Amino acid sequence: MTGTTPTGTTVAEVMAELAELEDPKARAVNEKHGDDHGVNLGKLRALAKRLKTQQDLARGLWETDDTAARLLALLICRPRAFGRDELDAMVREARTPKVHDWLVNYVVKKNPHAEELRPVWSADEDPVVASAGWALTTERVAKKPEGLDLSALLDIVEAEMKDAPDRLQWAMNHCLAQIGIDHADHRARAMDIGERLQVLKDYPTSPGCTSPFAPVWITEIVRRRQAR
Repeated sequence: MTGTTPTGTTVAEVMAELAELEDPKARAVNEKHGDDHGVNLGKLRALAKRLKTQQDLARGLWETDDTAARLLALLICRPRAFGRDELDAMVREARTPKVHDWLVNYVVKKNPHAEELRPVWSADEDPVVASAGWALTTERVAKKPEGLDLSALLDIVEAEMKDAPDRLQWAMNHCLAQIGIDHADHRARAMDIGERLQVLKDYPTSPGCTSPFAPVWITEIVRRRQAR
C-alpha cells in the first residue's frame, strides 16, 4: 500500500520523513538491543502526534516491514480495529523486540480479541509468540485474575522458566513476580520458585531501579505498597 490515505498522507511521504530522522548514533544504541532502526523515539512520538490516528496509513506502514515505520504504525493505529487473525499475523511478523513489545502493550492489550488469543499464544511453539501470551496473562493476573488458575501458572513457571529462551523467560518471570506481588496467598510459593530457579538474579540493574529477580522484585513492590 503506497497510495494516499483518506487524510492525504502517503506511506511514501512518511517513509521519507522517517529517513530524514535517521540518526547513526541512535541506530548503534538500538541495534545493541536488537532493534534495527535509527529514529529517536521522542521524535517518532512527535511525528505520531502530528499525524494523529490513521488506521489505513498505519496498515500501510506496517506492510513496509521497516522497524521505524512499524513503531510509528503502532502509535497511530486504532487498536480495536484489528481482527483476530490480523493480530495473530502481526505478532508473528514482529521481528524486533521493540516492535513486539509495543504491539502487545499498545495494541493487543486494548483489542477485544486479546483474551481469545492469550491461551493460544501462550501454548505456541514459537517462544516469541508464547511470550506475547504470557504478557497478556500477566496483565490478567494484575487486573482481572478471576478465572485464572494461579497455582497451575506457577506449576508451568516452575517447570519451564529456567530453560526458556530469553524473551519467553523474561515474560514468564514477570508473571511469576506479578503473582507474588498481587496475590498474598501465592506469595511464599512465588518467592520460593524465584529463589530456587535463580532466573535473572545477576541481571544488571541501574541505580534506582528494581531488580527483575523475582524475590527482590516482589519484596520491593510489596514494601512500597504497604508504605503508602
